[in-house]
Amino acid sequence: MNTPASGKSRLPLLALAALGVVYGDIGTSPLYTMKEVFAVSPHPVPLNHDNVFGILSLILWSLIMVVSVKYLAFIMRANNRGEGGIMALLALAGRTVADNAKKQRTIMLVGILGASMFYADGMITPAISVLSAVEGLEVAAPALHAYIVPITLVVIFALFWVQSSGTSIVGALFGPVMLLWFSTLAILGIVNIMHETSVLQAISPYYAFLFFAESPWIAFVALGAVVLAVTGTEALYADMGHFGRKPISMAWFGLVLPALVLNYFGQGALILHDAASIKNPFYLMAPEWMLYPLIVLATLATVIASQAVISGAFSVSHQAQQLGFLPRMQISHTSERVKGQIYMPRVNWLLMLAVMGLVIGFGTSGDLAAAYGIAVTADMVITTLLAGVVFHVIWGWGWLRAGILIALFLIIDLAFFAANLLKVPDGGWFPMIAGAVILILMATWKKGRTLLTEKMQDDAMALEPFIESIGHYPPARVPGNAVFMTPNPDGVPHAMLHNLKHNKVLHERVVLLNVRTENVPYVEEDRRITYEKLPHGFYRIVMHYGFKDEPNVPGDLALCEPYGLRMEEMETSYFIGKETLFASSKPGMAHWRKKLFAGMFRNADSVTNHFRLPPNRVVELGAQVIL
Repeated sequence: MNTPASGKSRLPLLALAALGVVYGDIGTSPLYTMKEVFAVSPHPVPLNHDNVFGILSLILWSLIMVVSVKYLAFIMRANNRGEGGIMALLALAGRTVADNAKKQRTIMLVGILGASMFYADGMITPAISVLSAVEGLEVAAPALHAYIVPITLVVIFALFWVQSSGTSIVGALFGPVMLLWFSTLAILGIVNIMHETSVLQAISPYYAFLFFAESPWIAFVALGAVVLAVTGTEALYADMGHFGRKPISMAWFGLVLPALVLNYFGQGALILHDAASIKNPFYLMAPEWMLYPLIVLATLATVIASQAVISGAFSVSHQAQQLGFLPRMQISHTSERVKGQIYMPRVNWLLMLAVMGLVIGFGTSGDLAAAYGIAVTADMVITTLLAGVVFHVIWGWGWLRAGILIALFLIIDLAFFAANLLKVPDGGWFPMIAGAVILILMATWKKGRTLLTEKMQDDAMALEPFIESIGHYPPARVPGNAVFMTPNPDGVPHAMLHNLKHNKVLHERVVLLNVRTENVPYVEEDRRITYEKLPHGFYRIVMHYGFKDEPNVPGDLALCEPYGLRMEEMETSYFIGKETLFASSKPGMAHWRKKLFAGMFRNADSVTNHFRLPPNRVVELGAQVIL
């Protein structure tokens, strides 16, 4: 009887935590959205009364349709056992066509394209967010203009530098800081609306329709900047596993949506009252005495927004790695209490270099805004398409019902995407190039792993005849356990053949271990292993993990004890095949992609680290493989 009450009492606390993690990106959009629409964007909208009303109405109804309806009401229900995000949705949709290789390849390609766009978005978000916050210094003191980029770079460097120590201590402040931030947004909006209350008429969707009716081309172009108001919606879905749908919804409807709407309408009221304020309407909403505290608060809010993106990049990289779309990378666990807090050095520093390069290359948030939007809107389109598969196959909706809903979402998503294509010459080329590079890397790794597995299977000796021959012509057996890690549980591992060839011995107990990643976030402990005892001291074990599980082979081998197989650490050796790859002109993949895959394979993190094997118990046996 205490459980429901306990759950209800925790709901506000979870909603507060969600403020800090989920809503940082969308919550800092008021810093630059209105400015980009009317003054800075490559295709600015003429500033007049009707256009201001039309833009405000578009922003409001975009927030309602994209966030409230699409994500909160529908997409977040299409979760993979409580987990969301593009990789979780890819795994879920992939399960629906597991028996159709062609459809599976199509869904895989769409999914990794979405993940590529997520990374591209993750490069731009910290750059534009922090830069737009620091640009407030120019409003307070124009002489500080030359220091905006250097200060931004220092803030960004500090943000990435602290990632290795974890965010649990600082993370406790995220919720309260964002609570203060959204409260400030609301108050500034209310104060300015009071000077021009007529702006509230723009709540009606009539003004959005009128905007399109009277100026269809201008309205269409304006969508490229209006979409900045809904950037960050993917975080709602990606972080639902941490908080759940109810706390995220509670934070949205209880504070975030009202605060954002009030602030945007407050900026609109200010612009109508004083057209010169369009140069930076967010900061000019505040009285002069408040500017410096507001700049500090905005910088903190953008750092929190950036932190959420960085954490998301770690999470997506971990999931993509487990699902076989990225090579093994070093992972550090920054919290003993929170399972999902991880740090990936390679991802962290590459992302930092990309963010700093964008700040230096573009220089202002206005120029960066031209690069922002394509990645976000492409990700929105892909999420809609994958969700459509889930609605139809898993939810059991008919094509008509699912098609009508998906068509409604696609009309909105594709309109935003098409409008952002106009920004390609002015900076939109960057996320397209970045996304294409990441797509090639992920697709090459996936295809390369498939080719390597097929090659190893073709060259492998069948297991059953081999074991029979061991029974007829037994080699010397030594005490202890030998674990041979193999991608093919039905073949003889190359490492075992090399061991027999060079050492001419086998251990008393030989374990053939195959590790598989399932299309679910977590695999329960009672489903972790599949155990099979074979003749002559051989055992075949398949170890199952979810794409968010953290592999720990020695720890999970203890699950074999009930079957009579005891794996004492000091009596167990792990044999690993260490392949050296060479690219050839054989069919299967382009030669340059084979060389790329070989380079990625060579630089991947070791099997020892990835599966948490004790380094002093690992034996690596090399082999050359020609792809």
